[in-house]
Formats: sequence, structure tokens, C-alpha cells
Amino acid sequence: MGYLLSFVQFGFIAGTLTFALLTLADRFSPSRIFMICAFLGAICNLLILIPNITVFNLLTARFGTGFFLAGIYPVGMKIASDYYKGGLGRALGYLVGALVLGTAFPHLINELSWSRDYTVVIISTSVLAVIGGLGMWLLVPDGPFRRPVSKLQLGVVTQLFSIPNFRKAAFGYFGHMWELYAFWGFIPVILKTYATLHAIQIQIAFWSFIIIGIGAISCILGGLISLRSGSRKVAYNSLLISGIFCIASPLLFQLQPQFFIIALCIWGMLVISDSPQFSTMVAASSPPELRGTALTITNSIGFAVTIISIQLLSFLLDQIDHTLLYLFLGIGPAFGLYALRK
Repeated sequence: MGYLLSFVQFGFIAGTLTFALLTLADRFSPSRIFMICAFLGAICNLLILIPNITVFNLLTARFGTGFFLAGIYPVGMKIASDYYKGGLGRALGYLVGALVLGTAFPHLINELSWSRDYTVVIISTSVLAVIGGLGMWLLVPDGPFRRPVSKLQLGVVTQLFSIPNFRKAAFGYFGHMWELYAFWGFIPVILKTYATLHAIQIQIAFWSFIIIGIGAISCILGGLISLRSGSRKVAYNSLLISGIFCIASPLLFQLQPQFFIIALCIWGMLVISDSPQFSTMVAASSPPELRGTALTITNSIGFAVTIISIQLLSFLLDQIDHTLLYLFLGIGPAFGLYALRK
């Protein structure tokens, strides 16, 4: 499981580095890039259904899916930033809320009675990706505040990290990413561990969908709150409380089932609610003509961080008590809070 998760992240890192170094999202129509990458990502996703696929080809297909996601998530945020000068935190709250629902949706498909065949999950997600790409190209033209870059600009990454506010926002985002995808990826393991400890049955796929998907609500609420309180405060408080959940995680396994599920749902809300606000801070601290590249490079480094935390938990899975695993997720929030202290 750790390798399957990490190869998607590896692909995403390679894709975002490519996009950032070539400044593709700032030089070409982001809506068209989104559509092309949605199509190619859907094809890579379908490739894992090849009969008798080897492990090498399986991991390569997951790498390809991750690579083309680089033209969807950060490019989607670039498109949002081209439409909003003010209120970007709210706009990205809705956008990341959509990301959260998309992340959770395969768990719901898997839970439905008609989807006992796992291939339904793969085919459904690919079809939806194609529909999403077409919808973006047909319905969302380039935004009024877009400032295209006419030529390739090498050295833009060092230029961005020389901006103090960009650097602080980016480091806060990296701390958030250490926790986020490892938590999402291991939710089924958390639920299975609890079910084994208490000798009860839990609908793992259904509750995985709920715990991840409920984060869409907190992204939207965080975006609305940011209009009054500012993105930094929303990001800081979300990261602080989700970090407390990491530290308190061994105690969660001692709760009654209903309180355990409620606690995981709250954690699922707070672990993602800071994400759109960090992206807003990154965009706001970047030159307008480099926002696409700024969002892409922070995504790239952030997803590189997720590989380390996912592999760490995968390694520790056979080394320590499963109830103690998620203490290590607290490293990320601690780092992010330190970066945001001023």
C-alpha cells in the first residue's frame, strides 16, 4: 500500500517540477492544460486494469496518474487565482473542498452494493476525470486577471523563495502536507486497528469516505471565515488543533465507538481546512505573473514531503504498536507552526 500511494506522489512531484520549471501554467491556457491532463490521467488510471499486469507496470501506471494530476490540482488553483483578486481564500476553500470530495469518492463507490467488482471504481473515476476535463475546457475560459508569461523563465524557484512571506507560507504548507496524505492514506488502517482492538465490525470503506469527505465542509467554512479573520489565522489554528489530534491519537483508540468516529471526523475536518488558506497565502505573496508556478512548486515540494511520512508510517506498521503510529504525524504541524510563528 505504501508503494502504491508513494508512486502516485512521485509522479505528482515529477509533474509539478516539470510544470514549474517550464512555467507551463503561466505561459499557456490553464483551462486547456487542465483538460489535456485530465484525459491523460484518466488513461493512466485505466492502465492498471491490463490483465496480468506486472508490479513494474502497475507502479508505472500510478506514477503516470500522479504526473498528470500536476496539471489538475495546482492548475485549478491557478485558474481560481485568475478569477479572484479579493476573496481568494473563499474561492480556494470551495476548490479544495471539491478535491476532498474527489479524494473520498472512490471509497463511496467501493461501499455501494453494485460495486463489488473493484474495476468499477477504476472505470468510474476515469470517466469522471474525463467529464471534469471537458467541463473545465468548455465552461471555464481564462480568467480576467490572468497575466501570461511570454517566455521561459529559468531560476524562478529561487526568486520565489527569496520572498519572506512566500517562504513562510510555503514552509507552513509543507508541515501541513506531512500530516495530510499519510492521515488520509491510513484511515482504513486506523479503522481496522480500532475494530480489531474492540472486536467489533466497522464499515471501513463507508467511514473512510465520511472521514475524508467531511473535510469539504471545513474547507468551505474556513474560506468563509478567512474573509473576516484572514487566511493566516485560519491556517494556524487548523494546523494547531490537528497537531493536537496527532499527539492525542493513542487516546482515541480507548474511546467508545461513536466518540471514536466523531473524533476522526473532527480530525478529518481540521487536517484539510488549512490547505486552501496556505495556497491563498502562497498566491498572495507571489508576483501575479508567477502565481501558477508558485502554486505548482509548493505543491511539488509538499507532495515530496508526503512520501517521507507515508513511507515512515508504512515502515513503522511492523515495528510498533499501531495505536502509537500517528504520534509521528505531529512532526509536520510542529514544523508548520514554527514557520508561521511571526
